[in-house]
Amino acid sequence: MAVTVLHETVRRFYPNAPRMDILGMRAIAKGLRYAGQTPPDDDQLHTLSLLGDIVSNGLYYSFSGGGKMALWRGTILGAAAGVGGVVLPGPMGLGVAPSARTKETQALTIGYYLVAGVVAGAVAKWLRKVKV
Repeated sequence: MAVTVLHETVRRFYPNAPRMDILGMRAIAKGLRYAGQTPPDDDQLHTLSLLGDIVSNGLYYSFSGGGKMALWRGTILGAAAGVGGVVLPGPMGLGVAPSARTKETQALTIGYYLVAGVVAGAVAKWLRKVKV
């Protein structure tokens, strides 16, 4: 949830912010076209993209687990996701502008996912301590 909230908040105020929502919209539309379906309108695609981000990031960052190494695992997962967010969209045919149009956009993309990984690791570690 942290990375999606961060993306959506900063993009409204900062023109060089990464637009991971656009990458999500493109990926959904591309998948639907590949399956012979017509993609929904942009508003619906945006909603689906945000929901997909929350679910997929939640599943991904859950691998940080708990215990002593949770913070490190979360940090490593976040760094890997950030680098992937910059490097992979182009080869996947989703375009590079949303996450890599400037050096600043690239740094923010990596930073967002790194922050999300740290948050995930810290929460996992905390939850393990309180034995929820």
